[in-house]
Amino acid sequence: MDVITMIGNTGTYLDSPYHRYAEGPDLAGLDLATLVDLPAEVFHLTDLGTRGIPASVLRDRDVRGKAVLLHTGWDRLFGTPEYGVDAPFLTAEATEHLVEQGAVLVGIDSLNIDEVVLHGPRPAHSGLLAAGIHVVEHLTNLGELPPSGARFTAAPPAVEGFGTFPVRAFATLG
Repeated sequence: MDVITMIGNTGTYLDSPYHRYAEGPDLAGLDLATLVDLPAEVFHLTDLGTRGIPASVLRDRDVRGKAVLLHTGWDRLFGTPEYGVDAPFLTAEATEHLVEQGAVLVGIDSLNIDEVVLHGPRPAHSGLLAAGIHVVEHLTNLGELPPSGARFTAAPPAVEGFGTFPVRAFATLG
């Protein structure tokens, strides 16, 4: 037998609603249909010019029932001290838009989907997870995907009482 001891927020990981809300479903309570083979909309935002991803860049595409993948290019810094400084994040306005439009999952190739501020607000985690929308952080290689047409999977093990866990996230092209 092998034994692994690790923190749930290791590598690329998925946050379930339980990560933020005690009454939300934990990893064991997630419907696989919301995690596996999802149609993906990839937003290539490497030339955005701002750290906060605004709703305006998300408005021209249908995201209902889809995995929204935010390619900022920040994964190029993974493993360096710069990765944790001034990372891109999803704004509260963009979060509200994705909730209203019915996204199923939102992933980002950055340190966190929220702006990292000590004791600061967490509008993306709060808004997405309250709506039952899963969050995946620390994605890589999103630049290799087309804006539409890929299918995305990020399924954690069904562990009761856990709100976040590493996933083997991957996309397939039709």
